[in-house]
Amino acid sequence: MENRVAIEITDGVADVRLVRADKMNALDVAMFEALVAATERLSKEKGLRAVVLSGEGRAFCAGLDMVRFAAMKENGGNGIAGGEKRDLTIRTHGKANFAQQAVWGWRQLPVPVIAAVHGVAYGGGFQLALGADMRYVAPDTKMSIMEIKWGLVPDMAGTPVLATLVRDDILRELTYTGRVFSAEEGQAYGLVTRICADPRAAALEAAREIAGKNPDAIRAAKRMLNNLSVDPGPALLAESVEQQKLIGSPNQLESVRANIEKRAPKFAD
Repeated sequence: MENRVAIEITDGVADVRLVRADKMNALDVAMFEALVAATERLSKEKGLRAVVLSGEGRAFCAGLDMVRFAAMKENGGNGIAGGEKRDLTIRTHGKANFAQQAVWGWRQLPVPVIAAVHGVAYGGGFQLALGADMRYVAPDTKMSIMEIKWGLVPDMAGTPVLATLVRDDILRELTYTGRVFSAEEGQAYGLVTRICADPRAAALEAAREIAGKNPDAIRAAKRMLNNLSVDPGPALLAESVEQQKLIGSPNQLESVRANIEKRAPKFAD
């Protein structure tokens, strides 16, 4: 986990950092594993009061590793050796599959999680930010529900969270187009909690403030607020069912090839 996610805990506040800076913290298999391991570790951490999740280097998280898409272009499947045989609908973590747990695990932590977002948060990286209770975002950050660019749908637990945050027509537009939007737009949509010149510093300050409150009340509040949402189970399963049908299909592979080859796609009806 150490070469993908670093965790430092001080006075009950966990400072969690994605540390694959040379790849803009892109999501490869090791990053997925490290994110799930991080939530599992923190869920058992005694004295934990709050969590700040950020990315080192130029970006919070650029989304799925381009190496995965290159492998998908050549070999089909999902870009993982043997991955074409993986059943996404199998629930490995309660109502979630393994990839979803990399995001949903932050929602399941008993304490508040603040994502400090800068640079870009694209595709799976944006969904990762959605796993937090709150999102503090740098003014020049660019975000996108970018899966459609690759002929895919969001499938990392983003949809049940998005449904609670953003107006239905805005959610549809962003999902259908993959349009890149700014921090200011994100705040207007309900996706950004606060725009901060230094989001990590602001998030740590807020986390320390939360850590100074009655921990029983904070944990009770998170349980209560989580229960305001509709049952995420059907949405999480629907993500997996729809994505599984798309991965490796002719038009999805054409989306990948066209993007990598920098040409207009030619889709079949």
